[in-house]
Parts: sequence; structure tokens; C-alpha cells
Amino acid sequence: MPSLGNETTVSATDVWLTPPHILEALGPFDLDPCSSEDRPWDTAKTHYTIKDDGLSQAWFGRVWCNPPYGPKMSPFLEKLATHPGGGVALVFARTETRAFFDHVWDKATGILFLKGRLKFHKPDGEIGGTAGSPSVLIAYGDAEAEVLKNCKLNGKYIRIN
Repeated sequence: MPSLGNETTVSATDVWLTPPHILEALGPFDLDPCSSEDRPWDTAKTHYTIKDDGLSQAWFGRVWCNPPYGPKMSPFLEKLATHPGGGVALVFARTETRAFFDHVWDKATGILFLKGRLKFHKPDGEIGGTAGSPSVLIAYGDAEAEVLKNCKLNGKYIRIN
């Protein structure tokens, strides 16, 4: 079984979709640069999949980013932090990591620490098991911070910049 730090993954897939209630609470997005090829619901008006290489594409509008976790996450957070249109990322709340220090603590506008652990979905829409770590929503831009602050998702919002 592949190891992620001190956790063990027993899944046959590394594709885990955002629960629809998260997207509904945050409102519509213009772009998802790391969308699943197979998805039972849209996450934005425009989707870039792994075949499109979302990192190399131009980003526009309000961005939703549930990046690949692990070492591939950092470049997506880096690009979102500098995207002038703002956006929201969903990642594990591993606040001590290099990615957090490089792309969140000094660059994000607000953070919503979600209460409890999410249940992500499989590409066919079926609910998967409980996530191995708590999750956090990260806002880049004042408008996105206000969305997190007022979205009614259960958690603790903190304005950081």
C-alpha cells in the first residue's frame, strides 16, 4: 500500500471528487484547472483535466481548485495564489507543511477549517470513505474570503491577510 506520511492509502484510485454540498455552498466557479475526466457533476463552467495540463493553461475568472494531493499540490496552490481573478482551494489541513508556508500563510486571504472529515466521492459519484485528514478551504482574494466567511459550511473561518 502506498504511504502518505504516517497514513496508509488502501484505495484503488487517486481521483476523489469534491462533495457537491461544498460547491453549492460556495457558488458558481468559472474554471476548475484540475478537474476529473469522469465527473457526475460540474465543478465550474470550464474544466481542465489531466489531459489538458491545467497548470500550463491560462486561468481566468473565479477558480475552483481541488488539486492532486501530495507533491503535485504545491504548483496548483502557487498558481492560484498569483491568479488575479481569485479562487478557492480545497486541501488537507496540514498547516505545518512547506506548501502551506510557501503558498498559504503569507498569500491567502482567508481560511475555513471544516468541522469533521469530508467524505469525498468516487468518479462515478458514489460516496467514498472518510478522508484521512481534516480539510480546509483556502480563499485567495477579498471576495473569496467573504464567500468563505458567509458560506454556512460548518467550520471555523479565519481571516489571515
